[in-house]
Amino acid sequence: MTSRERVRAALAHRTPDQVPVEFGATAVTGMHVTCVAALRDHYGLEPRPVKVWEPYQMLGWIDEDLAELLGLDVVGLTSRNTLFGFPNENWQPFTAPWGQRVLVSEQFRTTTDLNGDLLLYPGGDLAAPPSGRMPVGGFYFDTIIRQEPIDEARLDPADNLEEFGPLSTADLEHLTAQAAGVAGSSLARIGSVAGTGLGDIALVPAPFLKHPKGIRDVEEWYVSTVARRDYVHQVFARQCEIALVNLERVHPLLADALDVLFLCGTDFGTQISTFCSPATFDELYAPAQRLGPPLHLVEDLQALLRRGGTAAGTAGRLRLRRRQPGAVLGRGDGPGDPEGEVRGPPGLLGGRGRHPANPPLRHPGRGPRRGAPAVRDLLPRRRVRLQRDPQRADEHPGGQRGGDDRRGEGVQRQALKAYLQVHTQSEGGDDR
Repeated sequence: MTSRERVRAALAHRTPDQVPVEFGATAVTGMHVTCVAALRDHYGLEPRPVKVWEPYQMLGWIDEDLAELLGLDVVGLTSRNTLFGFPNENWQPFTAPWGQRVLVSEQFRTTTDLNGDLLLYPGGDLAAPPSGRMPVGGFYFDTIIRQEPIDEARLDPADNLEEFGPLSTADLEHLTAQAAGVAGSSLARIGSVAGTGLGDIALVPAPFLKHPKGIRDVEEWYVSTVARRDYVHQVFARQCEIALVNLERVHPLLADALDVLFLCGTDFGTQISTFCSPATFDELYAPAQRLGPPLHLVEDLQALLRRGGTAAGTAGRLRLRRRQPGAVLGRGDGPGDPEGEVRGPPGLLGGRGRHPANPPLRHPGRGPRRGAPAVRDLLPRRRVRLQRDPQRADEHPGGQRGGDDRRGEGVQRQALKAYLQVHTQSEGGDDR
């Protein structure tokens, strides 16, 4: 079997001659530049700077010589622009904070703040506020939240649609060139069309926009999926309309070139639970996803929707209750079931007893408050990959950075704190 035949057989649920292997073809299966360099050294390949093709996670390009040694079966058709809104072109040498020499786009422009953190700018425009931050000792960029004050009376879904629109001529030319470049390859091909992921939390803060409007704060976005659901519905509906038009336009260019169409990178699960209940998924996300691309657009493709570690076709309902590495929901589904227990996965070799310091976590349930503030009260302050701008005085009094912004507490520790606080208050004690 060729690599392409192998991948197609696996996606069609037929037994291939061997398990297909894929690293580096997409932003969710990529490899950090340090790992790419280490593998090149391990295999005794020619020393060369690794290209940073996805700067958000500092993913390194895997050249053909290494791909052959790794036995990779898939090649990716990448987007024209990176997550920071600039194309990969005119590669320039750059020394990463950990001392590695790499190659970056000429528009990969950085400065260093007073804390020693590396700042990256949308579109490479140093005159715009920075949208990415690599903390001292870090290996990838966090998105800087640039949320304008929210006026409930003036919220406009169009502000959260600024980044979605018809593909430009440059975008179509880029896709055409990418398709031509893999025309004679025996590898399977995976590609994507911008704007098809609904509520992808890496994209909500819009690190590619210079002055994003709308709801861009991560916490506020998740609050909005409960407290401003009509707003989110309007965003998703218009986003789908635009995406379907773009898919129609690229179909003639990619129908014969792709084996897998990457549509959605939205995460629906965390290490200890899900981001939303199955009922919320059915109401908020499923109606838009059921639209799907028209059948003739995917007649020769396998549509892969990566949803928090699960894969499914465009048809069918994602089962959020399925067991995954990390955790599953127990009896409850969150706010609608205050007694719902959140439990960890069973041990690999059998059941695992609960440690006395790890009691069952229960959602505190709905309080007397309503609307967005009430929902925010229920959110554990979990560590996420996106962080607030420490330069904003309203978030950090005196301009000083909070220690948890850089390191963050573990999710389990924060969840335990939230549990103890709720139950201590309910028993009439203090909240220490």
